[in-house]
Amino acid sequence: MKTNDTEMLPEYDFSQAKRGPIAPSLGKKTRITVRVDTDVLNWFREEVSNSGGGNYQRLINDALRAYVQSQRGEFVATLRKVIREELASAGVSRQ
Repeated sequence: MKTNDTEMLPEYDFSQAKRGPIAPSLGKKTRITVRVDTDVLNWFREEVSNSGGGNYQRLINDALRAYVQSQRGEFVATLRKVIREELASAGVSRQ
């Protein structure tokens, strides 16, 4: 029996189907769209090329991670300073 190209055969049941990638994401990375200045992107690409190859996206991710970690360090240092000042104003001495 020949079917029309637009007919769905009964053995094809897509009622539980989901749209999306065939291979699920590992969960450690999130796909985003971000606009980066061309000169910045070219710098990362050149750095990867000059170092013998690799992935410029990983280099960008590493740079962002280093920035985040440096900000956390500044936050911790600022928090410690504030706590010391508050303890000193309350008359608590360091032992």
